[in-house]
Amino acid sequence: MTAATDYSPPHDKSAVGKPHLDHPLDIRAALIFLAILAGGLFYMAWSIYQDMAATGGGPTTVVPFLLLGVALLIALGFEFVNGFHDTANAVATVIYTHALPANVAVVWSGCWNLIGVLASSGAVAFGIVSLLPVELILQVGSSAGFAMVFALLIAAILWNLGTWWFGLPASSSHTLIGSIVGVGVANAIMRGQDGTAGVDWTQVTKIGYALLLSPLFGFVLAGLLLLLMKAIVRAPALYKAPEGRDPPPLWIRGLLILTCTLVSFFHGSNDGQKGMGLIMLILIGVVPTAYALNRAPEPGHADTFIAAAQTASKVVEKHAAGYAVIGDPRPAVTEYVHDHKISEGTYPSLAVLVTQISDEVKRSGSVAKTPLDKVENVRNDMYLASEALRVLAKDKENELTDAEKKQLGEFKKELDYSTKFIPLWVKVAVAIALGLGTMVGWKRIVVTVGEKIGKTHLTYGQGAAAELVAAATIGAADGFGLPVSTTHVLSSGVAGTMVANGSGMQWSTVRNLALAWVLTLPVAMVLSGTLFFLFRHIF
Repeated sequence: MTAATDYSPPHDKSAVGKPHLDHPLDIRAALIFLAILAGGLFYMAWSIYQDMAATGGGPTTVVPFLLLGVALLIALGFEFVNGFHDTANAVATVIYTHALPANVAVVWSGCWNLIGVLASSGAVAFGIVSLLPVELILQVGSSAGFAMVFALLIAAILWNLGTWWFGLPASSSHTLIGSIVGVGVANAIMRGQDGTAGVDWTQVTKIGYALLLSPLFGFVLAGLLLLLMKAIVRAPALYKAPEGRDPPPLWIRGLLILTCTLVSFFHGSNDGQKGMGLIMLILIGVVPTAYALNRAPEPGHADTFIAAAQTASKVVEKHAAGYAVIGDPRPAVTEYVHDHKISEGTYPSLAVLVTQISDEVKRSGSVAKTPLDKVENVRNDMYLASEALRVLAKDKENELTDAEKKQLGEFKKELDYSTKFIPLWVKVAVAIALGLGTMVGWKRIVVTVGEKIGKTHLTYGQGAAAELVAAATIGAADGFGLPVSTTHVLSSGVAGTMVANGSGMQWSTVRNLALAWVLTLPVAMVLSGTLFFLFRHIF
C-alpha cells in the first residue's frame, strides 16, 4: 500500500531518460518551411495591393513602399523571435515527459499558435497601442511615427535575442512594454517636457500589475494544483518521472498534449496580438486610405454610429454649458488625453470634435464612404475622441453619471469599431511568423525550463499542473484585453510544482531568471529611448 501512494521524486536526473532534442535537418522540412515563408510574404504583399486597389488610393512613389516593407518585416521579425521564447515554454513539458517527440511537439505547438492568432479578438493589440504617446499615434505616418515604430520593435528584438542566446526565458510582453515606455519618455524629453509626461502611467500600471502578478499566480496556483491533484487523482504513475524515453500511459499522454495545446492556443491569441497592433500602425502611416478606417462595416453601421454620436454629443454639451470653443478643438482634447487633467476647455472642445465627426459621417453616408482626402483626418479625430472618452470614463474628478458614462461608452464602441480593426491577412502573417519562430528557436528555452529549474526531472503531474495554470491565466488575461507573459507564467509554474513536490530548486538558474526579469524593463526602456533619439535625427 505504501508503494502504491509513493509520490516522492527521484533524486538523480540521470535515472531518467533525457529527450532527444537534436534532429538532423530534413531537406523536405526545410523546403516546406521556406515554402510557407514565401507563401506568407506573397499573401501579405498581394493583400496590400488588393486593399489599395479597392480604395483607389496609395503612395505614388516607391519610397513609401520600401519603408512599408522594411517596417513590416521588422514587426514580423519581432513575432518570429517571440516564438523563440514564449511558445518554446509550451512544448517544454510535453518534450521532457516524452509525451511527444521534440520535432512533432514544436510543429504541433506552432500550428495551435497559428489558430490562436486567427481566433484572437484584437483587444490586447490596441491595449498595447494605447500606451504610446497620443501625439505620435496621430502623426504615425511622419518621420517621428516611423522612428517610434522602428525604435520600439528593434529594441524588443535585440533584448529578446540576447536573453534567448543565453537560454534565459524572458518575457516578450515585458520587453515590448519597456520599449514603449522608453519611446514615450524619450519623446517627452525631446519636446522639452518632464520625462514622466510622455507615458499613460495609468494604463502602464494596469498592464504592469498583470505582468507582475501573473508569475506569482503561476507559482502559487501550479503548486496548489499539483497538491490538489495528488489528493484527488490517486494514480501514482501521474507523479513519477519518465523512465527511459518511453511515452507515458495513454491517458497521461493525452492530458499533457491537451495542456500543451491550450497553452499554445492561448499564447497565440494573446501574444500574437502585440505585433498586430504595431503592424496596423505601420499600415495606417503608409497607406491610410486603405487602413485608417474600417472599409467593411456591418449593414446599418452608419445609422447606429450617427445615433450614438448624437447621444454622446448631448451628454458632453451638457457639461460644456457656458463655454465656447474658438478655433481648432483638437489641441485641448489632445492635452486632456496627454495630461488626464480636465480644464474649462475639455468638455466644449470634445463636444465640437464629436459633432464634427458625426457631421462628416452624415455627409459621407457612412464611415466606409469617407472621401480619400479626408480619411486620415477623420481617423485621427475618431482615435482622439475615443481616447478622450476612455480617459474620461476613468477620471474620478468628472461629474458624469453612470448613465452618461454608458452613453459615452456606446459611442466609443462605434469609434473603435471604425478605427480599431485587424484584416485577416495581418492575422495570418503574424500567425505564420509566430509559428515558424517556434519551430526554429525552441531548443535553448526548452532546455532551461525542462532541466535547469528543478533539481529533479519533471514529472507528468508537474508538467500538467504548470501548463493548466498557464493556459487558464493567459486565457483570462486575453478575455480582459491584458497582455501577460507566457514565459513568466509557465516558468514560475514549473518552479511552483518543484517546490510543492519537494524536488528542490537550482538556485543559480532561478537567480539568472530573476535577474533577466528585473533587467528587462529598464534595459528595454534605455534601448528604445536611445534608438528613438537616433532615428529622430536620422529620418
